[in-house]
Amino acid sequence: MTRLSRIDAITIRAGARARAHLAREGLQAGDIAAIPAAAGGPKGLALIPLDKLLFGQWLGQSRVVLAGASIGAWRMAAAAQTDSVAALDRLAEAYLAQRYPARPSARQVSDQCQQIVRQVLGASPEWQPTRQLTVVTTRTRGLLAQRYSKARFGAAALANLGSRVRLGHFFERVIFSSDDASHLDPRDRFGAVQVPLHAANLSEALLASGTIPLLAEPVRDIDAAPRGLYWDGGMVDYHLAWPWNRLEQLVLYPHFVDHIVPGWLDKSLPWRRASGAALDNVILIAPSPAFLRTLPLGKLPDRRDFYRFGADHDARVASWRRALSECERLAEAFLEFCQRPDLARVRPL
Repeated sequence: MTRLSRIDAITIRAGARARAHLAREGLQAGDIAAIPAAAGGPKGLALIPLDKLLFGQWLGQSRVVLAGASIGAWRMAAAAQTDSVAALDRLAEAYLAQRYPARPSARQVSDQCQQIVRQVLGASPEWQPTRQLTVVTTRTRGLLAQRYSKARFGAAALANLGSRVRLGHFFERVIFSSDDASHLDPRDRFGAVQVPLHAANLSEALLASGTIPLLAEPVRDIDAAPRGLYWDGGMVDYHLAWPWNRLEQLVLYPHFVDHIVPGWLDKSLPWRRASGAALDNVILIAPSPAFLRTLPLGKLPDRRDFYRFGADHDARVASWRRALSECERLAEAFLEFCQRPDLARVRPL
């Protein structure tokens, strides 16, 4: 098989303002105001080598907002630490170490997620003062406010199919942030309750952000936040399709796909993909289709692998480790693009 050239490992998409900036000035760390991180389970592992380059080397002391949901929140919690590379390595190892029986209970899944959060934070995390950590969670309301079931989540999915606005009857966005995050308020039907992120609620907020409905137990009554049941931030903000164009500088988006989906329930609804002025200043970096074909099973790790490999945990881990190793090429490709920007490779977002 012919080996890909280094730069061919990534797809680059950009909004109009971002593309114009690239044409005039290229791309420097000081150009970046924010880095979003999507929900997506094991797919997020593929971005850890690129994260290690960005946060351990490329960004330096640049001031940047880090906003994430689910595994994206865990990645950004690692990235916000002084030794981000070590924290990202701990995240990767803890995520790989998950072991489940054929039919895990919600408690077992929550316990595994809690262990991942503990490993990400370490014994006593030290924070990089120039990085603002923003953790996105979903709080239930309406029919789901105090009781949840497959039927009630099914009602939410049906409402979303008709209109994303209707999903706001079931879910509210709650953002935990280490600094004022009011400028990130999407101003939509889901709201954006702002809660200060501190030592007493950090672990719970991170756990809630990665708590998949019905597979795990909800996180209840997080400190300093509105009382209620908290779930995966990806339910409302799967890929954080926010109005990033309010920021004067650029938004760099390392992603595992080359498009942005608003909510988890929108995955199979291609007409819901985000576009337009809200992404005007976004530069999205994703694995290219040609690169994906070189990975084990021709794809990124994903949640279905837990079922595909079943009790053969060692085979799953070996497959994921090989994918992680190959994804070093994404970091190399990004660095090459920064050194020699080629606008012919930049497609519209």
